[in-house]
Amino acid sequence: MPLQINEQIRMLAEQTEQAVRGQFDRIDAIAAANTEKVLAAFQKHRVAENYFAGTSGYGYDDLGRDKLDEIYAEIFGTEAALVRIQFVNGTHAITCALFGALKAGDVLVSAVGAPYDTLLGAIGVVNKGPGSLKDYGVEYRQVDLVNDQPDLVGMERAVTDPRVKVVLIQRSRGYATRASLSVAEIGEMCRRIKAVNPHVSVLVDNCYGEFVEELEPTQVGADLVVGSLIKNPGGGLAPTGGYIAGRRDLVEGAAMRLTAPGIGGECGCTLGQNRLLYQGLFLAPHTVAQAVKTAVFAAGIMEQLGYVAQPRSDEVRHDIIQMIHMKEPEALKRFCKGIQFGAPVDSYVTPEPWDMPGYDSQVIMAAGAFVQGASIELSADAPMREPYTVYLQGGLTYESGRAGVLLAVRELLAQS
Repeated sequence: MPLQINEQIRMLAEQTEQAVRGQFDRIDAIAAANTEKVLAAFQKHRVAENYFAGTSGYGYDDLGRDKLDEIYAEIFGTEAALVRIQFVNGTHAITCALFGALKAGDVLVSAVGAPYDTLLGAIGVVNKGPGSLKDYGVEYRQVDLVNDQPDLVGMERAVTDPRVKVVLIQRSRGYATRASLSVAEIGEMCRRIKAVNPHVSVLVDNCYGEFVEELEPTQVGADLVVGSLIKNPGGGLAPTGGYIAGRRDLVEGAAMRLTAPGIGGECGCTLGQNRLLYQGLFLAPHTVAQAVKTAVFAAGIMEQLGYVAQPRSDEVRHDIIQMIHMKEPEALKRFCKGIQFGAPVDSYVTPEPWDMPGYDSQVIMAAGAFVQGASIELSADAPMREPYTVYLQGGLTYESGRAGVLLAVRELLAQS
């Protein structure tokens, strides 16, 4: 029995798909290139079934875990990597990376305005509890955007201070209205920063961006990339975890923060999860392409309904996030209700705004996922504040993502 979607909406969907066919072809070509890259890394490191056996307790001599580190380093073009289910989310992984690279008296600079909301407490910009970078004597500065664009001159000026040791670049827009950064833009930022201060380490929050392009930030000058396994690189199969890849000393510093000095990455059992991490990574280029197609489709159909979408349906993508300006709170709630109806899990639930940990305003989130909070699965969320912009991401398959978007459109039109 098909979903209850009327013919008007289905015709609108067909028109949208015809209009974005060229975008879909470009996305498929990137997925093909990235799939070859991942496959080549698996073959080079001779992945075998015994890599999938997990460990318990301390996790000593976990061959699958250690080889997965090497494969991530291969794919991201780096000296080392740390892939662990012990990272509870992307914020945790980024925080470990920052603490590993900074010490008392150092300065951290955020290069593109304020970072994602959940990092503000870890840095100490807002008081979310003890143990922030600020509590440990690390100073924070940020280079604000100019007309929603990175301020390259301001960035260069900020790193002239020799106490600046780390520059943080957030690739995706987060809950900001700026455009997500391309790998080429990040490369230019790295070049300009290091021309002024070659001793600075550039750390890129890579969440939502992995495999959207053929290159990653570490292949154009970034010293470290960090992300969550329940986003792009987990391919929808990783049950939890995060990764850090980059310069060996920075990866080791982060590992010491995740566990303890003297232990680092030597411990950390995998509890039988290795197969999911390997298989998820193998599927990731294709799964990411499905999510990007879903975003393009959502932009196209919402544009036909008169809404403003960023990026537009005809723009090149640099992450999986799609912004849609809903203009008022009720439309935002209805859109999220429709996305929830399109979920394979908890489709009967109506999402409501709530006080989500780490955020300064209430957040509404539609997320009927197999893995709790997995942003590579179709979801939509938004802070309940002006301009009432919803952030759509994910879609394990384009077909299911498309269906979820059509159900959201149905909810909007039913109330218009």
